[in-house]
Amino acid sequence: MPLRVSLPILVFVAGAATLAAEITGARLLAPWFGASNLVWANVIGLTLIYLSLGYWLGGKMADRYPRPRVLGGVVVVAAVAVALLPLVLTPVLRTAQGAFANLSAGAFVASFVGTMLMFLVPVTLLGTVSPWAIRLSVTDVRTAGSVAGRLYAISTVGSILGTFLPVLVLIPAIGTRRTLILIAAVLALAAVPLFGVRAVAAPVVLAAMLLLPVGTIRDEPGETILFEAESPYQYVQVTEAPDGQRVLRLNEGWALHSVRPADGGPLTGGYWDAFLTLPLLTGGESARIAILGNAGGTTARSLRLTWPGVHVDGVEIDPVVTEAGNRYLDMAGTNLTTHEADARFWLAGDRGPFNAVIVDAYRQPYIPFHLATAEFFGEVRDRLEPDGVVAINVGTPPDQTAVVDRIASTMRSVFPAVLTARYGEFNSVVLGFMTATDADAAQVRLAHARGATAVAAGVLSPRLTAVAAGGEVLTDDHAPVEQMTDQAILDYLSAGAPGA
Repeated sequence: MPLRVSLPILVFVAGAATLAAEITGARLLAPWFGASNLVWANVIGLTLIYLSLGYWLGGKMADRYPRPRVLGGVVVVAAVAVALLPLVLTPVLRTAQGAFANLSAGAFVASFVGTMLMFLVPVTLLGTVSPWAIRLSVTDVRTAGSVAGRLYAISTVGSILGTFLPVLVLIPAIGTRRTLILIAAVLALAAVPLFGVRAVAAPVVLAAMLLLPVGTIRDEPGETILFEAESPYQYVQVTEAPDGQRVLRLNEGWALHSVRPADGGPLTGGYWDAFLTLPLLTGGESARIAILGNAGGTTARSLRLTWPGVHVDGVEIDPVVTEAGNRYLDMAGTNLTTHEADARFWLAGDRGPFNAVIVDAYRQPYIPFHLATAEFFGEVRDRLEPDGVVAINVGTPPDQTAVVDRIASTMRSVFPAVLTARYGEFNSVVLGFMTATDADAAQVRLAHARGATAVAAGVLSPRLTAVAAGGEVLTDDHAPVEQMTDQAILDYLSAGAPGA
């Protein structure tokens, strides 16, 4: 194959592989480190650093070795490095998981840095391709600009493909690790015309790796994995403990997003139980409740078992999570109608009126900022009955309540009365009432609770505290929820670190 054909193909594939490795690499980290802004900032920032190094190194190497065979060899090495990523990262990722569990900030950060450094070799080598290809393609200095522009355009088009193809097609179809191996095989194949026929062995071996069993992505010690998938949004896992309890974990699994208790009953022992009191506060057995962030349906299931007449509209953006809830967490029931949509977009339609709206949506570890602003709570208020109530779960590390306080102040700017209570070690429940009278009556109604609702009321009632008017308000224009959450997590880790 002539260079005028093979070089543009190689540049295109290298551009696609670079972005695909970046996005797939972030997905590889998600089950262990999460998909927070901190993770993405590091992935994007270090990728740009590695590419810059590759551009510089590629220019130097191209001048010293202006031979297609050398460039082909470099690309083959890059392909092998990409394929090895999911294999060599696993021990480091397990170390990071243990460091987080033991609250060792130093080990956690060291593991994260070590993981990111492993992307140095493949991404830097991929960065060398475009300047090297330009050097090999220029035969007349008068056309150097046209050659450079054409090849960088081809590389960018490849990057566009590498951005969307893994997320929309490959990862949902074959998973993160096989996606990386497939990228590596195609990259090695594109290098064959430059390196020679002996390089055919590289793409063949890499393609054969696709047939190897990949096993589970992330084990939970002592638990059986019932379901594991990678959706366009996140890593999804359902596990079962020896006592029969089943839980839904997303990404790094620091938080449990849904639970089916071992005894099959409505009480979970977690913050979900607090929501069982909502029909008592408004609507009773005929209440209509919207859950924004239905996940695996823990709250909907508990309401079905405790208040059979209550109807629930469960809004969940990820259909894979809904599938897991129906298959493994006893979510499906006649009281539940599920909706696949972004919560705020769905609420903006012709919805309601509802007796209660529950906000329990997370892109771990964050509440989506647009579900925590004064404008959003104004939309919720407009879709509530006159005696309606909004309840939001705010997950934070122990003793880190800045996000809770800010959201409570924001709700207080919209609702005449707001009550907040810490429910367990990691969660707070914030309630907003349409009238101050309803808030005053809440304690009386909780005192008359019966059955499973009485258990939840007994935990919630003595912890409820009124939120005073004032304080900083989150708005659609300024809602630094992510930064506040990042700081809370870092403070939590640092507080538990040896010598801290």
